[in-house]
Amino acid sequence: MHPSAHTELFTVRDLLRYTVTQFNAAQLSFGHGSDNAWDEAVYLLLHTLHLPLDTLDPFLDARVLPEERERYLKLVARRLDERVPAAYLTGEAWLQGHRFFVDPRVIVPRSPISELLADNLEPWVVDPDDIDFVLDLCTGSGCLAILAALAFPNAQVDAVDVSEHALEVADQNIEYFGLDGRVTVHQSDLFNNLPDCQYNLIICNPPYVNSHSMESLPAEYRHEPTNALAGGDDGMDLVRRILNDAPQFLAANGLLVLEIGNEFENFMTAFPELEPVWLSTANADNQILLLTREQLAS
Repeated sequence: MHPSAHTELFTVRDLLRYTVTQFNAAQLSFGHGSDNAWDEAVYLLLHTLHLPLDTLDPFLDARVLPEERERYLKLVARRLDERVPAAYLTGEAWLQGHRFFVDPRVIVPRSPISELLADNLEPWVVDPDDIDFVLDLCTGSGCLAILAALAFPNAQVDAVDVSEHALEVADQNIEYFGLDGRVTVHQSDLFNNLPDCQYNLIICNPPYVNSHSMESLPAEYRHEPTNALAGGDDGMDLVRRILNDAPQFLAANGLLVLEIGNEFENFMTAFPELEPVWLSTANADNQILLLTREQLAS
């Protein structure tokens, strides 16, 4: 970072222009809430200044106080020097308009399953009020479990993770949303320690990154828990277990919604007999699949 940044940048516009230049020059990797330097710079600055995240224009030519500039430039320096994802710098992530607490105990919320939950999983779920029990496997921060509780107002939601540290973050988010009575955390290696239950819906964003891709992950992703990303040689280690055990925990008309990211080819190779429905979102094709209990049990 150039020394004069601490003395020659006076306005919000100055700071944004400088930051975007630095981010682009450093060739940062994005994907933890934004996909470009401008959006990330805007987010970090508005967060630092305690300004509404959707209101930039009125403040562009406002002068910042020296202590505000220093606080912001410290965040920018960490983003540049340490490649820390922005969400870990601010302690929060936004998904479908909702704020979640995050830190390096959990991966940064970004699952496109969230888009499907925002639409109540239509048309696969005919009436959201009919969903009584939902299971969120590999819950991490608890974001999908919470979004499921908001989408299905009568549902009891079980949020499961093998990591007790991740569940501490999930508990914090559940309390923040006032869902203590409806979303319950369980420490379990997938289904191993779960009580018997017939879920109408199981959602899961498991570790699925194949070993070759793990070796070439950008530095930003290496700040996230490895066990929340790594899925074995072909990325399918946990997926195999999930597909094998899910029928025991699904109701007769139950659905499994499973994210596999960029592992479409590896999934098709591993499970050539399955014919899932591939669910598209605004930013994802062939990354989320839907299977019925009948398909899984056959």
